[in-house]
Amino acid sequence: MPTPEPADSAEVRRALGTVRTSARLPLAFGGVVVGGSELRMSELVGTATNSLRGLVVAQGRGLGGQAIAARRPVSVTDYYASDSISHHFDHAVRTEGVRSAIAVPVIVRRSVRAVLYGAVREAVCFGDPAIDAVAQAARDLEQELAVRDEVERRLAQLTAPYRTAGMAADSASAERETIRRGHAELRSLGREITDAALRARIDAVTATLAGASPLPSPDGPAPSLSVRELDVLACVAAGQSNAEAAATLSIGAETVKSYLRSAMCKLDCHSRLQAVNAARRAGLLP
Repeated sequence: MPTPEPADSAEVRRALGTVRTSARLPLAFGGVVVGGSELRMSELVGTATNSLRGLVVAQGRGLGGQAIAARRPVSVTDYYASDSISHHFDHAVRTEGVRSAIAVPVIVRRSVRAVLYGAVREAVCFGDPAIDAVAQAARDLEQELAVRDEVERRLAQLTAPYRTAGMAADSASAERETIRRGHAELRSLGREITDAALRARIDAVTATLAGASPLPSPDGPAPSLSVRELDVLACVAAGQSNAEAAATLSIGAETVKSYLRSAMCKLDCHSRLQAVNAARRAGLLP
């Protein structure tokens, strides 16, 4: 599995904020899991102390370790009196005053990447709405991490040719087409991501790929195309038909045609190929 990064912890913290609001629980905490089996408690939301911060929770230990081992949500009504969990962390739990808690594992590609907790300072029996809310926050986090992993994988594929010295001249055309396909895919992924920071990073990478080697344009400053017009042109540049572009961008085929006509008008072109070439000359596409 990918080694947890600082970005994982930032995503966990955002998810914990959702846990507090959606599950209406005063305390939320958690952290990333290393090697699929060892939780590093680092993110605390709504806590009164730092007693939980820095705990290392191995698989099977405590409530979080049980969630990792069972790979499903687990909860306790009274942490101190429970005989269903180990009590390795009683001191830290008592110091914070936690009494009842829910722990939900975050599983990405079969590996536990994090654990989210929701808790209260009294003995309560959690109802389905609270458990479902914490579980939904975990599912949303799973999706965010999976998308980010895929983006990182594709970025690595795109940049790999430039880390290899002496690229053969006869493979340059094929590499360029690979870059164009990757550029179109990244633009499509960027529209699906809710994390503003990650989306901005993807946009910056696509802009770099597009403008890395712009051809001289005899037409002056590049025209201003909308995000969706560029998305459509990127798909066309990657060799996609209107129907394929529509599927890639999750929009209708007629909408694709509308964006394409608008882009062609702005670029003063009369065909798809002319529009793509004009956008490349302007440094808008790779």
